[in-house]
Amino acid sequence: MDLLRFTTAGSVDDGKSTLIGRLLLDTKNIFEDQLAAVEQASHLRGEEYVDLALFTDGLRAEREQRITIDVAYRFFATPKRKFIIADTPGHIQYTRNMVTGASTAELAIILIDAQRGVLTQSKRHGFIASLLQIPHVLVAVNKMDLVGYDQGVFQRIQAEYSAFASKLSAPSLTFIPISALLGDNVVQRSEQMPWYDGSTLLHHLEHVSVGASRNLVDFRFPVQMAQRPHAGFRGFAGQIASGTIRPGEEVVVLPSGRSSRVRSIVTFDGELAEAAAGDSVVLTLEDEIDVSRGDMIVRAGNLPQASAALQCTLCWMSEEPLNPRTPYIVQHTTRQVRAHIDQLTYRIDVDTLHREPAQTLGLNEIGRVRLATTQPLFFDSYQVNRATGNFILIDPYSNNTVAAGMIRRADQDVADVAAGTAERPATARSSNVVWERTAISQEMREQRHGHQAAVVWFTGLSGSGKSTIARLLERRLWALSVETFYLDGDNVRHGLNGDLGFSAADRQENIRRVGEVAKLAFEHGHLALCTFISPFREDRRFARSLLPEGRFIEVYVKCDLEVAKRRDPKGLYARALAGEIQEFTGISSPYEAPEAPELVVESDLVSAEDAVETIVAELAARGITVS
Repeated sequence: MDLLRFTTAGSVDDGKSTLIGRLLLDTKNIFEDQLAAVEQASHLRGEEYVDLALFTDGLRAEREQRITIDVAYRFFATPKRKFIIADTPGHIQYTRNMVTGASTAELAIILIDAQRGVLTQSKRHGFIASLLQIPHVLVAVNKMDLVGYDQGVFQRIQAEYSAFASKLSAPSLTFIPISALLGDNVVQRSEQMPWYDGSTLLHHLEHVSVGASRNLVDFRFPVQMAQRPHAGFRGFAGQIASGTIRPGEEVVVLPSGRSSRVRSIVTFDGELAEAAAGDSVVLTLEDEIDVSRGDMIVRAGNLPQASAALQCTLCWMSEEPLNPRTPYIVQHTTRQVRAHIDQLTYRIDVDTLHREPAQTLGLNEIGRVRLATTQPLFFDSYQVNRATGNFILIDPYSNNTVAAGMIRRADQDVADVAAGTAERPATARSSNVVWERTAISQEMREQRHGHQAAVVWFTGLSGSGKSTIARLLERRLWALSVETFYLDGDNVRHGLNGDLGFSAADRQENIRRVGEVAKLAFEHGHLALCTFISPFREDRRFARSLLPEGRFIEVYVKCDLEVAKRRDPKGLYARALAGEIQEFTGISSPYEAPEAPELVVESDLVSAEDAVETIVAELAARGITVS
């Protein structure tokens, strides 16, 4: 069975602990002696019902005050799935505890008292869930029994919270009316709310998609320790933070940059043919290279970013406020480096989501900072990889954890720009260098190849069929003895552009690099086929500007967005619609269609084969190739 980690959050006395107690009780995960003890305690208090919160509130202070103070972890299982619950405090004083409990969750249950409606803490916890990139949020409108199971009350809360969540990079959002005390819509459907036709809370937990936040693409292995029990064995122990690995794969050790191949993957139970994120293993390498704690082993050709200046979101967790002059210790995976807060850009008012100027951060406050480290960190943005995109700050004098942070990107000393509105800076040129022409001119190459050099640039939505058409075109041109050079959007992000994300600035840099590579292919007499979403007109204009007039052929692979969603060959639209992928073109980021492309191919109306013949005919008509 798979495992779902989820967290509960909400304002004080919204019923978080009672809900968990109800889940444990109704799923038969409470022992008889535990139930008897709680029933007795409830009776002694003179309560009419069994106080289900006593199953989770373990501290004496919690039972006396009837509030949750510390994060309480509970495990339970049903025939369909295993669960780990983090019951987090609702009081504003313990917001830091909520961040801690939610840091590994894949789903957040935010409880709202039907009598009190949406409160500040309800919004605060929704914001934190969004900040932590928790893929799924379930809003449980509790205590419906106290408002007479009124559908109107539920709908008003649903509308108000949905309006607030629309301001966030909101994940999938589900609303369920419940009574945790009486069990309505928790495990069993409620007869008191016939107007609600959705699933029960447990049914939702059992069937929601899990693993969406796990990165199984980028292999990252922070080394915890080197192991050498005897002269014949030398391995490196740790837990795989993300991705997968197999024996024989080429890897690189950072920061040294030394490369080798994985010889074996060793566990207590024997060697593995493959290991994945979350596995604790020992890797042995083919070569004797220096590897120690704090190093990171990654797959060659898929390297993380490296920078000593980082743009981060920080949640301050200490009663001592942030001091920009204090040197802190950054704990990032297994690596520790010294650092200081170079700049506090702004503080976020979690009630209004407004950005405010600030000189410091106090307990439970959240802000955007620029972090300067004494040594580079090897990271992925938190949005791409939660495991290598998070860190904590440690006070070197008290050794206390003072903040939790999420890395947004390497600092570029430029302000964020709105998507599609950035003015392209002048192309950087290294000083004291001269362009060296090859001994064989472009004209000589074209004469030998029997065709002209050009760049065919395919642009369109994800799923429009750009790559399919380009690959068929390349095969057709190969049959015509045309020398081609193929550049695909996914392929270049495995190496050349593996350090870029999908912000407006990163998309711009992605196209700049690709344009320069396509120009090199052009100058070697090739017909370069470039398949990129390239959503912004300005970026495509830049790529065009690198080539002579008439040698850049823009092909707009036009496809209705709804058709692209239905195709969804890589499952990206489904993930974007679920809030798992941010800044996704067509969903949360715009696509600017070409205004005057050389060719328009409507892939939702014609076959890929017919599209290829149209392009071949166009190339011949322009004198690029011979028909």
